[in-house]
Amino acid sequence: MVESKKNNAKLLQRVIILVALVALAVAFKVFDLGQYFTLSYIKASQASFAEMYAKNSVSVIAVYMLIYIVVTALSLPGAAVMTLLGGAMFGLVSGTVIVSFASTIGATLACFVSRFLLRDWVQGKFGNKLTKMNDGIEKEGAFYLFTLRLIPAFPFFVINLLMGLTKMPLLTYYWVSQVGMLAGTIVYVNAGKELAKIESPAGILSPGLIFSFVLLGLFPLIIKKVMAAYGGRKDAVDAD
Repeated sequence: MVESKKNNAKLLQRVIILVALVALAVAFKVFDLGQYFTLSYIKASQASFAEMYAKNSVSVIAVYMLIYIVVTALSLPGAAVMTLLGGAMFGLVSGTVIVSFASTIGATLACFVSRFLLRDWVQGKFGNKLTKMNDGIEKEGAFYLFTLRLIPAFPFFVINLLMGLTKMPLLTYYWVSQVGMLAGTIVYVNAGKELAKIESPAGILSPGLIFSFVLLGLFPLIIKKVMAAYGGRKDAVDAD
């Protein structure tokens, strides 16, 4: 009886959270909130944002982070533009710190939502990619997630959703994401400083830059393999 009540309480909590998430997603569509997450809107409003930040920096940072976290947690479009805005408003150093924490918290919440509420939907939508991801985690552990975070060609919202179906602890997911997304965050925040020169978010990443990120993504795996090979040889030498 007690166990049944606990299960019903957990189910009720999940239903309430799911309804709240659906309501937020519907509101985003119905009220066309996506128009406020476009590069043209951000560029047109840059001066007013800067004025608000100058008058009350703490409140602006808090509201900015809250919006960023919600957008990322719900896997809504606009995270890239929000990052550009962070660079334009807060500068490279402060912007990187603010965006880094907001994006990582949002990504971890998205992973949590996927794991406890959207498992069946994510399985049906992206199940063909899940086997490969599980194999990668089994072989490389946290290094695999770190690699995915460094390669911008792989959609981050897909990583958030699929990782929710794996066995990776949320705490591990958080800190690996925080470190792994840092390089990309710096690139976008720095681009935000030059907001007036950017015509589209796609213009941020040149082919050469994408290639550099691919190399960065492979780097931790290469290092791990080299260290494993070195360790094996060392053991062999010690055995001799």
